[in-house]
Amino acid sequence: MNGQLVNKEEAAISPFDHGFLYGMGLFETFRVYEGHPFLLDDHIKRLNDGLQTLGITKTFTRDEVNEWIQQLLKKNNISDANVRLNVSAGVGEVGVLTGPYLEPNVIMFMKPLPKAGEMFNKKAVLLELNRNTPEGEWRLKSHHYMNNILAKKEIGNDSNIEGIFLTREGYLAEGIVSNLFWIKENILYTPSIQTGILNGITRQFIMKLAERNHFTIEEGFFEPNVLSEAEEVFVTNSIQEIVPISTFGYIDFPGNKGKWVQEFQKQYRHYTKQIWTRTEV
Repeated sequence: MNGQLVNKEEAAISPFDHGFLYGMGLFETFRVYEGHPFLLDDHIKRLNDGLQTLGITKTFTRDEVNEWIQQLLKKNNISDANVRLNVSAGVGEVGVLTGPYLEPNVIMFMKPLPKAGEMFNKKAVLLELNRNTPEGEWRLKSHHYMNNILAKKEIGNDSNIEGIFLTREGYLAEGIVSNLFWIKENILYTPSIQTGILNGITRQFIMKLAERNHFTIEEGFFEPNVLSEAEEVFVTNSIQEIVPISTFGYIDFPGNKGKWVQEFQKQYRHYTKQIWTRTEV
């Protein structure tokens, strides 16, 4: 916390931190594979861009963040981890500020993960709750998480189900904690970030892999019925990697038996212990 190793019971922030009072804060969640933080540069760039948007005067570098990661891995005696890097605006007067935040609180914590294993299928269901619109021009990975929490309450605690948001206009958006993809005739489809979705780091990496495999990539505004014609469907995030979808409503898909889901996962795992950014592919 702010550069110091502390026990989790000792970590604390002021009630006047604007990350708590007004949701002025951002976070990144990423995975460490045998000590290597996969795509760390991409996560840091997104975080730095978001901090600039919010007027939080902090910029991170790979060396700085990786040093914290290695300290925590060593202190917790683990090598594979789920890491969260959280930046809140810091203490301020009560009231909405327009100036910059000069002293943010920076917190990193992690929990152990088993080594990456086989892919497990999930069922996808359409949520009744619509995806909210971003607070600004683009969706930031911010503390504003109520939409996701209410969506999770809607589907319950079944870890084998992922809820899929629609926009208010009825277009496919994203999962509660994931980005959505489907394949048809060597075209990889995914909703456009102009629908208001988060431009996920794993989302961008999968699109890079698809280009490498000579896929045409189509981002756009799609109604749910297009999934009835899909050959394979999957969702992605930085912790769960590629998650095959086996059913969507009454429609069945190959799930983890799908040709391209298997191939993308194989290629994904090839890079997890070695690259810092998708541009290295």
